[in-house]
Amino acid sequence: MSAFKILNIGFSNILMTSRVVTIIHADSASARRLRSEAKSNGHLVDATNGRKTRSVILTDTNHLILSSLKVESLARRIEADDNSLPALEEESLESES
Repeated sequence: MSAFKILNIGFSNILMTSRVVTIIHADSASARRLRSEAKSNGHLVDATNGRKTRSVILTDTNHLILSSLKVESLARRIEADDNSLPALEEESLESES
């Protein structure tokens, strides 16, 4: 087993869990402010694949990563060390496109 723990943030995009500082809801005021600042600084990474942004991940390198997965889903994946995409999430993502 690998010594590095990774987090699948959707659409086969992965992130090292040791780099995650916080995960917040995308519709919060602080997330909108952080997103604006990260975009102007060149630290914004969009991993939504064109889907609706549901969560914003802040890393220790001050990069802001947008994900189409819910905060709760990402938190469950970190806690359970599970990086598979459940069928229900897959279906809901496909129906949005």
